[in-house]
Amino acid sequence: MLKIRIYLLSFMVILITHISVSQELKVYDYSTKLPIIGVHVYSMDMSKTTITDSSGSADITLFSDDDLIIFSHTSYAEVLFKKKDLYTSYYVLELHPTVLNLDEFVLSVNKRFQVKEEVPNRIVSVTAKDIRLNDPQTSADLIASSGEVFVQKSQLGGGSPMIRGFSANKVLLVVDGVRMNNAIFRGGNIQNIISIDPNTVEKSEIVFGPGSVIYGSDAMGGVMDFQTLTHKYSDTGNTFNGHAMFRFSSANQELTPHVDIRFGSNIFSSVTSLSFSKFSDMRMGANGPDEYLRKDYVSVESGVDKMVENTDPEVQKFTGYENYSLLQKFGLKFNEHVKLDYSLLYSTTTDIPRYDRLTQRKNESTLKYARWEYGPQKWMMNRIGLNINAPNSIFDNLRVTLAMQNFEESRIDRKFNDPLGRTRTETVDMFSANLDFDNAISGKTTLFYGFESVFNLIGSLAITDSLGVVGVTNTRYPNDSRYYSNSGYLNIQVNHSKKTSVSYGLRYNHIGIIAQLDTVYYKSPETASIDQNTGALTGSIGMAYRPNTTWQLNANASSGFKAPNIDDMAKVFDSQPGLVVVPNTGLRPEYLYSIDVLAAKTFGASKQFSVEFSGFYSYLVDAMVQRPFEVNGEDSIMYDGTLSEVQALVNVGSAFITGFNLGVSAKLTQNLSTKGSVTYTYGKDNEGFYLRHVSPLFANAHIIYNYKKFRVNVYANYNGEISNNRMSPTELAKDNLYIADSNGGLYAPSWYTLNIKSAIFFSKKMMATFGVENITNTRYRPYSSGIASSGINFIGSIKATF
Repeated sequence: MLKIRIYLLSFMVILITHISVSQELKVYDYSTKLPIIGVHVYSMDMSKTTITDSSGSADITLFSDDDLIIFSHTSYAEVLFKKKDLYTSYYVLELHPTVLNLDEFVLSVNKRFQVKEEVPNRIVSVTAKDIRLNDPQTSADLIASSGEVFVQKSQLGGGSPMIRGFSANKVLLVVDGVRMNNAIFRGGNIQNIISIDPNTVEKSEIVFGPGSVIYGSDAMGGVMDFQTLTHKYSDTGNTFNGHAMFRFSSANQELTPHVDIRFGSNIFSSVTSLSFSKFSDMRMGANGPDEYLRKDYVSVESGVDKMVENTDPEVQKFTGYENYSLLQKFGLKFNEHVKLDYSLLYSTTTDIPRYDRLTQRKNESTLKYARWEYGPQKWMMNRIGLNINAPNSIFDNLRVTLAMQNFEESRIDRKFNDPLGRTRTETVDMFSANLDFDNAISGKTTLFYGFESVFNLIGSLAITDSLGVVGVTNTRYPNDSRYYSNSGYLNIQVNHSKKTSVSYGLRYNHIGIIAQLDTVYYKSPETASIDQNTGALTGSIGMAYRPNTTWQLNANASSGFKAPNIDDMAKVFDSQPGLVVVPNTGLRPEYLYSIDVLAAKTFGASKQFSVEFSGFYSYLVDAMVQRPFEVNGEDSIMYDGTLSEVQALVNVGSAFITGFNLGVSAKLTQNLSTKGSVTYTYGKDNEGFYLRHVSPLFANAHIIYNYKKFRVNVYANYNGEISNNRMSPTELAKDNLYIADSNGGLYAPSWYTLNIKSAIFFSKKMMATFGVENITNTRYRPYSSGIASSGINFIGSIKATF
């Protein structure tokens, strides 16, 4: 009898456990059998609601057996079931995709997959399909291919995105959830984005406007989030597959082979990727301003500098370089709730000539520099990620991310007929730790919160070489300087109804800098050391409203900040003869306050037409600008043997920036579609000067034809003029970048290109692409760029899956 009671008790425990567990509903895609994120689950009267999480699961315990439950998602057919009817399928539901898939999910806003229509921020995605068809040479070109971001280039091995009037260290690069911006990212144009191999990017998301609530400092103009190749597990036995690609382009004779290999089992997975790119000197277009021609260059013959006439001035001498990239990822699945992954990303280049410096002139007959190049740009990231999906009272999901990055860059220069050459080398060891939580505290409300700690250690070395005699000189930054940041954030998303989602966010950052200046070259006891502590508080509130299935209306108010880094505070250098820039220990963060609106509308029975308009207004306060300064009460000091005027970055300025984007798309027939966009930005500081990183008006228009296994995209790109009276004062001093108007003033002329890209799919495992860029062979130079873009350029690639 006792045994029977024990058996009955055990059976009841098992039954209760089974019933309890079975309250977790799993929702899958009918075709792919993959879990579906963001399915709205709600009762007929909307009194009970929930949403599926990143594993396609939702707790439906709050529904009674006779409740009619609606399952709704924009990319799937809506269905209706009684809860008790789901029991026979063990609470597993499969949804059928609709014909139209809107690329609904984004990762970059809260570091979690979210339904795009519920996010108030404006986000543009570049998908793996886009990358395969556009064949970008670098990740800067990948971002530019979106048609929504303007990219400046000082040399072929470069690319500095400009977003909403900000660039360089005021826009944020994120790779696999880890911030890439380090403590020596400068205010001038930078090219670190090319360290990200575009052949490994599965998706890139561009978040427009301040992203400081989630990402902290630097995310003022926007965030560019790169999601690289993922390792995939297999529940059907061991799997092995990969991709191979070879690309060629004629304008710079690019040769790029790439291969990636994946392995997956039920508990272990890996992906390995290798890429190599070789670029020769870039050929510019044949039709355009003669001012852009490379008419002469410096040749070193028997140790003597000589001016040499360029026999083919359309070839931009000394622009070629090479790039090598490696990616390795491993994944270990302990169970369905706990996964561990490790990744290594490594990139290095050969020396990259800085073309804009090599075209600066000492006088009409002589160039200023015989040599000016960046040494190998090296970047390595080791990342460990732990993902725990185990709902409890504190969190539903936890992501722990630990990363160590190492950066190395150098500047090598020597003036014409000057035996003294200089090499300045900088290294940064960057350590970061992130804890990111999300918790669905009710069917309507999800809480995102987390903590971040970042530490930078900077090394700086400078040597001279004069006829084989090596010496030392002043470094660019204080050697062994440190930068750290600790922060916490909280973001709440409330789905008040199926139509309305509201987000609230808050973040506090504490930032510190410790640096000891080299008093051999900079004698100032007052500022010989820097020990700064500062804080920054930012917030946001936004709403996404969907009055019906054809309208999307968003509004977002947010603030962002840029904290002074080592480059801003601790750099001591003579920017020009008789002027020295020195540290300012009282430098504070600059803040941006921004308002964004978005309205999107689809038309037609199958939503074949769409229009989207977004606009913003931003106000910058405590802007960090370079102004006259004093050291120990003196406005001039002796520096490197010269009495020099003192200047420093100070918080005195303010500015406003405003603009809009208009995008349209239409599916004209079953095979023919069109799309296009136009972006306009305008900004001035409080003294009435135009801002340096405000891009000109730019636009694009596409006509796309798809037929069976063939696709062709004919498109035009347009950039407007920046006239002399709209040029930033700092740009007016760069006569090697711009041309003179009829009054002799420098300006950036407008330009356009006509282009065609095509693809043919031979089978599911092989495709080829072919394109022609700049069909009219226009000679043009994008605003603020030091190098002319390619002339007519033939691009081809072959891609295979195995």
